[in-house]
Amino acid sequence: MGRGIDGQASIEMKLQQATRYAIWAVIELASRPDEQIPAQELAESYQISKSHLVRILYALTRANIVTSARGPGGGFAFCGNAKRLTLYDIICLFETGWPNDEDDNMKTGNPLAGELSRVLHEVDRITSATLKSVTVQTIINNARRTPPLRPASKHLSQVL
Repeated sequence: MGRGIDGQASIEMKLQQATRYAIWAVIELASRPDEQIPAQELAESYQISKSHLVRILYALTRANIVTSARGPGGGFAFCGNAKRLTLYDIICLFETGWPNDEDDNMKTGNPLAGELSRVLHEVDRITSATLKSVTVQTIINNARRTPPLRPASKHLSQVL
């Protein structure tokens, strides 16, 4: 559990590292539409392994989200539609069994288990709907109009 911007405890969605890297790469490439960006540059900017990132970029290439060009001036470029490509689309490429389409193994004869199952399915439904509503372009637009986050200042009680 982490801390949100408001200092309150927050629960973070657990995604595989490859999924997070894919989202970062797609957003970075889409934000620079007229450029071929070398994998090394992307890896350095996010401080991640180039070889791991290249595998992810080739998966995105197979999904027709990015293109690749070899040689001098080569690299990767976004070729998708940033206004239509959603976080859900990217996540589903890398997360197996997500969202959870399976029935949970709780017996529905138990009212507590049935209610828990209903609540968890509703959380999955809301999460999926939210991720389907957030496009790559939305993230780029929001990042461009939001000032960068400053490191949290220490509260007076932490200093004393």
